[in-house]
Amino acid sequence: MFADVVGSTRIYERLGDNSASQLIVGALIRITEIINQHQGITVKTIGDEIMCRFNSADEAIACAVDIHKAIKQLPAHKGVMINFRIGVHWGSALLQSDGDIFGDAVNLAARMAGIAKSRQIITTEMTLSALTDKHLISMCREVDRLKVKGKSDPVSIIEVVWEPNEVTHLSTFNVDNLEHTDDTPLTILYQDKQHTIEANAPAYTFGREAHCDQVILSSRVSRVHAKIESRRGKFVLIDESTNGTYLQIDNMRPVFLRREEITLHGNGVISFGEEPESDSMFIVTYQI
Repeated sequence: MFADVVGSTRIYERLGDNSASQLIVGALIRITEIINQHQGITVKTIGDEIMCRFNSADEAIACAVDIHKAIKQLPAHKGVMINFRIGVHWGSALLQSDGDIFGDAVNLAARMAGIAKSRQIITTEMTLSALTDKHLISMCREVDRLKVKGKSDPVSIIEVVWEPNEVTHLSTFNVDNLEHTDDTPLTILYQDKQHTIEANAPAYTFGREAHCDQVILSSRVSRVHAKIESRRGKFVLIDESTNGTYLQIDNMRPVFLRREEITLHGNGVISFGEEPESDSMFIVTYQI
């Protein structure tokens, strides 16, 4: 389980370093007490995030619920309330001699915490299947299916609804409809070499590092510059670079991205770190 403070940067801006630190540390101490009450083990604190492990899925989910309830009761500090987002995944992990843990289950739990919003608990279908407490099971609902790095199939996203009055009612469509039906691939061309990215394929990366799917040896290109992800039948270009990425769709005016993302459509040109020029050796053309 990962429990992460929401909006910590904003809290520090509003309260100042000392007051914000006192507020966050106090909340983390309270969370640690609740983890202990549920026979959990705190693995480590990473900044304003706690990572912990449990001997059962029931204890993990019950602990997550109690954390949110306890934090909700904390008084505001100079008008600032603190909230957490929590991600849980049940599975085996590698326990190190220093008490740290590693493995796919840890990575997936962290991914669930990243998906969760303020005051949410997000977990997986595997966690739900491991629950035995009927009350906890009744609090769970599937809200999405997402492609997760390292997983070949979409992962069912389960929300644990601990505040019944705050539930957002799902539309009447079946959650199965959240999975895309468009299997059209994306074709990219770089320096006369063509590659096809299939729908639901893992993210395709661009950058100077040798491990990138498409290595681009330009001084303007970051080690891992950008990637293309497949999301429910759409391909999304995501910039992760220092110099940014330019996207030109169907000969329209180029769009500049820096730490941003955009959905691809039609035909276009992607240029990394500099504006697209017809004679550049470092541009990628694509077609959907």
